[in-house]
Amino acid sequence: MIPSLLLLGLLGPVLPALAQSRTSEAQEAQISDPVQECTPYSYSPVAAAVASSAFPPIWTPVTALQPNDSAGKAKFASINSSIPNISPKGTMAGDFSNFTPTYPATDPDCWWTFHQCVDPKLSGLQPDIASVSEPKTLGYGFDDGPNCSHNAFYDYLTEQDQKATMFYIGSNVMDWPLEAQRAVSDGHQICVHTWSHRYMTSFSNEGAFGELWYTLQAIKLVTGLTPTCWRPPFGDVDDRIRYIASQLGLETILWKFDSNDWKVGTNNVTVADVQQDYQNLINNATSGAFDTVGAIILTHELNNFTMQTAVEMYPKLKAAFDHIVPIAVAQNITTPYVEKNVTFQTFSQYIANQSASPPNSSDGGSGGSSGSGGSSQSQGGSAAAGLRVPTTLALALGLAGFGMLAL
Repeated sequence: MIPSLLLLGLLGPVLPALAQSRTSEAQEAQISDPVQECTPYSYSPVAAAVASSAFPPIWTPVTALQPNDSAGKAKFASINSSIPNISPKGTMAGDFSNFTPTYPATDPDCWWTFHQCVDPKLSGLQPDIASVSEPKTLGYGFDDGPNCSHNAFYDYLTEQDQKATMFYIGSNVMDWPLEAQRAVSDGHQICVHTWSHRYMTSFSNEGAFGELWYTLQAIKLVTGLTPTCWRPPFGDVDDRIRYIASQLGLETILWKFDSNDWKVGTNNVTVADVQQDYQNLINNATSGAFDTVGAIILTHELNNFTMQTAVEMYPKLKAAFDHIVPIAVAQNITTPYVEKNVTFQTFSQYIANQSASPPNSSDGGSGGSSGSGGSSQSQGGSAAAGLRVPTTLALALGLAGFGMLAL
């Protein structure tokens, strides 16, 4: 097992002490002790933003825009009257039992949770991205980051010269800003995964807007970049939510193959089940299922198990697919952010670069490397004021409010 992914739940409670000094992404990337990685720290721009109430409380679902957020209010006002008249569905925790009995079987809202619909019924909306057009290619990405203990995992990706698409939760970005900066430095693509990781179709229009808006603002504050893609937690999206996302410049990215890595320990899902889900994808690849259109798999940097499993399964995926690339690269998107100072290679350039540069086989890795997927000089963010239980530890201990994180 790679050292930084040791199960933090075995190490006991974290003491309420500030982390050893870290003021830059490069310093953070060199930390190898997972307890030190996940010790909260303060970093001034985020602390200042939190103190000024520029953001909602971290991990709290957004129900209304912040009173002093004139830019957010103006943007929402400009689109509110055109948002589709589709009612919210179920609860933020995903209980749709009072809604689905009367929901039409024709799925008029193109509700993914109901029927895995990816082709919007509403005119003017683009189809969701659930696969990649390049044959024998895997669109590679991870949800729920940035995880405070991800250095060993990101080191491994760097050693393999492998870039990925990282779907970041806004509250995690505020808690772990230097970790978010590392994704940019390493050449990964960052997309939005909402502020509080709840079922998006349950939100009001303003709440759904805020979940996306404040995650965009958090990523911009910390990295200097504004993503153009997002993934709904649990895949829960309909045409109302798609429209709101589209008005914020966000393309909806889903998947067709689920590793179910986040489910281990719940509903009788075992490690063997997850390994089999990976193997099913591999079997499909080797049998020719992706010879004309590639695939996207759902995986997570959620905790020790999900990251360790990704490392263990990577060589098998590499052998099964001709190419493993970030989703933007598979789409030939060379400018994945609103800002144009970060550029990615085209698909053909990326795979040519990988062929010319075999993975580093040496032990260990170094953070902060500029990757072939794109690089940027990120401006610092800050951890929010006040100490919190680190995300990874909370997941290991099953603490309320963190244990629900998943897709």
